[in-house]
Amino acid sequence: MRRAIIFFCVAGGLAPACSDKVQIDMEVRQYHVPVLIGKADNPVLQILLMPSDTSGIKIREVSVSLDGTTDLRDLKALRLYMAEKNKDFNSARQVGNDRKPANSVVFSGTFEVRDTVSMWVSAEMDEMADLLHRISISCLSVRTSAGRLIPDTPYKPVIQRIGVALRQHLDDSVHTYRIPGLTTTRKGTLLAIYDVRRQSSRDLQGDIDIGVSRSIDGGNTWEPMKIALDVADWGGLPEKFNGVSDACILADDITGDIFIAGLWMHGVLDRNGRWIEGLSDTSDAWEHQWRNKGSQPGFGIKETSQFLLVKSTDDGVTWSEPVNITKQGKRKEWWLWAPAPGHGITLTDGTLVMPTQGRDESGQPFSCISWSRDGGVTWATGSPAFQNTTECMAVQLSDGSIMLNMRHNGNRNNMTPGNGRAVAVTKDLGNTWTEHSTSRNALIEPTCMGSLHRHYYTSDGLRKSILLFSNPDSRNSRTRMTIKVSFDDGLTWLSANRLMLDELRSNGYSCLTSIDENTIGILYEGSQAQLTFEKISLAELISK
Repeated sequence: MRRAIIFFCVAGGLAPACSDKVQIDMEVRQYHVPVLIGKADNPVLQILLMPSDTSGIKIREVSVSLDGTTDLRDLKALRLYMAEKNKDFNSARQVGNDRKPANSVVFSGTFEVRDTVSMWVSAEMDEMADLLHRISISCLSVRTSAGRLIPDTPYKPVIQRIGVALRQHLDDSVHTYRIPGLTTTRKGTLLAIYDVRRQSSRDLQGDIDIGVSRSIDGGNTWEPMKIALDVADWGGLPEKFNGVSDACILADDITGDIFIAGLWMHGVLDRNGRWIEGLSDTSDAWEHQWRNKGSQPGFGIKETSQFLLVKSTDDGVTWSEPVNITKQGKRKEWWLWAPAPGHGITLTDGTLVMPTQGRDESGQPFSCISWSRDGGVTWATGSPAFQNTTECMAVQLSDGSIMLNMRHNGNRNNMTPGNGRAVAVTKDLGNTWTEHSTSRNALIEPTCMGSLHRHYYTSDGLRKSILLFSNPDSRNSRTRMTIKVSFDDGLTWLSANRLMLDELRSNGYSCLTSIDENTIGILYEGSQAQLTFEKISLAELISK
């Protein structure tokens, strides 16, 4: 968060008596968050006025500068809102009318201040705004009945990125969108996947489907949501007891086929792992596959959560009926085998690799990979790479081995230097694993899903690659969504090559992809929308 705290002592007249003076403390705040296309109001600037005299001061004008904005045409309108004692953004009370973008903008409208007032400048983006452009809005002055307040302490405004509010609360009447996955098909199409949590924000079990958004222009515009995985009211149980969640998407770079894996829960197992009979629409039974005995050993739908797979052969336009591959990849004694959210990869030899996770014969969590050598017809699962880990993502390293980067439960509430993502490497498709030198010491986390991705590009005529990693860059809170870069296959992650996208709190999941050689895409759970999409120039990440 950037703050410019400016204090004033203002009064009418040229030489007022000291007793006549009114002190107004003024604080200007800006947060490092994106401004989003598809969102009516993006709060970009907060101005707090704190008068010492409660007899009342009238505010008459607020002036702001847009100097530093790449292109004013990216903006559709600016608005000013007043929240009085509530310091959070609130669009209930607009001051004056909408303003058209200009180098400087003045909001006019008289209102009285008797206590702390919080004013917010909000921006609405044009739907065709360039996602690689920037927005800059700063406070010039506030004119009051006691005098004009002008920042006499220079402050550097936050230069804000432009993104897309891909999914928001109540879009298509859906309560919550969560768990992003993102990939680029062989044709260059972007496919974004996510949980469609229709009735509440809660994890499984619930009325949850897997949705898909599709973009054929690099993420600038997106087609309407489609549903790729929905078990509906299967087996005589309502949809609230047939949820599908935590999807992973994998684009086959050889054939062009695309796969989405999701975890299906049918009914509910009680705390002792017993199937609950007689569930209906009015039943409130709930359990989670990771809690207690919510998923158990075996293969049956009344024993364990099921691993489903759907396929698209037309670049993500339509999707097949789901295929249940639980018996292919799950060991009978395991309590759970599930997709790890994010995206899978195609190895250089054409093998498809999907990050997966589970619970072993004692119910303890682990991370692993599952793979197919026949284009996704059959699947096998390797051995656990690490214990007490869950959500993970994989990349192929320069020597052909596979690196798995994992969320580690031991990092929860761990504020020591030992807080770090677990990292392991395999040379035999997960049959055996070696812990990496950076494991538990290089990439901090607040115990949250993170994304790992290899990006290829050409520089000086040479084919090169980097590793990209994104997650909340914090040991204890899901804040500071950040992209990090490694130029040496994950041995080091230089602090100079880090890009923070959103400093405020969110659910914190993310997924990276390569849009083209020069552009990175990221879909993440942000503070400004349930699912935010942004484009990042490669040069911005590597030329530091």
